[in-house]
Amino acid sequence: MFERTKRFLSQRSVITVIILGFVLGIVFWGGLNTALELTNQEAFCISCHEMKDNVYPEYQQTIHYQNRTGVRATCPDCHVPKDWTHKVIRKIEASREVFHKIMGTVDTPKKFREYRLTMAKSEWRRMKSVDSRECRNCHNFNSMDYSLQSRRASPQHIKGFEDGKTCIDCHKGIAHKLPDIRQLTPEERKEFNFD
Repeated sequence: MFERTKRFLSQRSVITVIILGFVLGIVFWGGLNTALELTNQEAFCISCHEMKDNVYPEYQQTIHYQNRTGVRATCPDCHVPKDWTHKVIRKIEASREVFHKIMGTVDTPKKFREYRLTMAKSEWRRMKSVDSRECRNCHNFNSMDYSLQSRRASPQHIKGFEDGKTCIDCHKGIAHKLPDIRQLTPEERKEFNFD
């Protein structure tokens, strides 16, 4: 009798642990996904004054903010991948940015200007390494109608794609002011296509 009761309680414990683990897993997954989505809002991006006071006003003056078609690309559209795996990786990488926020690396306009080239080079390298994936969420190379592009843009796009270039190779100042590129080394000028 005692053995049967012990076995019954043991089986119930295993079932309880499995059910509890399943429920906690759903809660954890839901919480993580909710946090990812909340931090993927433009309002979150500009909640710190470094972004709100420095790059956000620049962005508001670009075609990505306001244009004839009314299509707006927000901060996460350009800086955070859409698919879950790459999004999580990017969020982990962004912890470095949170560290710099805490340390006050760019907490004044002067510090921001001094550190701007470093931040830009990091983002240019990231975008180049992923073949401008976030640009291509909206801009599909195969859907480009070259006949509707300007006489200057059309041949440059065709040649750029043939040469294996990606969006960031040519469109660095599209949503933010370029940093002082005179500070780039000759190797960096070549790396970032400023030659």
